[in-house]
Amino acid sequence: MILVSPIGNIDEWLVNEVVDFVGDYYYRFGVKVKRGPVIPVRPFLSAYNPYRNQYLGRIFLPTLSLMGRRLKARAVLGLTELDLYEEGLNFIFGLANPSLKAAVVSIHRLKPEFYGEKPDEGLLMERTVKEAMHELGHVFGLEHCPNVRCVMHFSNSIYDTDVKTPFYCSSCEEKLRRNLEVEG
Repeated sequence: MILVSPIGNIDEWLVNEVVDFVGDYYYRFGVKVKRGPVIPVRPFLSAYNPYRNQYLGRIFLPTLSLMGRRLKARAVLGLTELDLYEEGLNFIFGLANPSLKAAVVSIHRLKPEFYGEKPDEGLLMERTVKEAMHELGHVFGLEHCPNVRCVMHFSNSIYDTDVKTPFYCSSCEEKLRRNLEVEG
């Protein structure tokens, strides 16, 4: 089972869209996807960097991993509105750790209004689904893919996210299939 849990205040419809899309996709591998509990932001306040006005992404993963182990999940994906970064990077859309079986996706920079555009729920949903699929791919052992249309292609900007599809290319999907079977 994969759990998708909001961290703080995330619109219910967006969480449900991610659960539905990821659930429909991973069903072919025999993996169920469920909505996990809402996680308060409080445990992650230590990740806040006031100089950057951002949160260090890696701080989220151990807490998500612990919740996953308690709830017997194969993976946990946290969704947050907080702006995330990692050392050496200006920002990240998301982060995953295969050994922790945990990932986090920030919708902060996925929102069209971040780029001065009008709000667009459909575009936000597409971007969030793509980043969720990408980070879950990492959780299950996939690396970045050179195919710009594959969801495992690295997104250096929102343009990269918009260009790729929400699906794994045939090569990445085959690796995912093998990895999920081995993990059993």
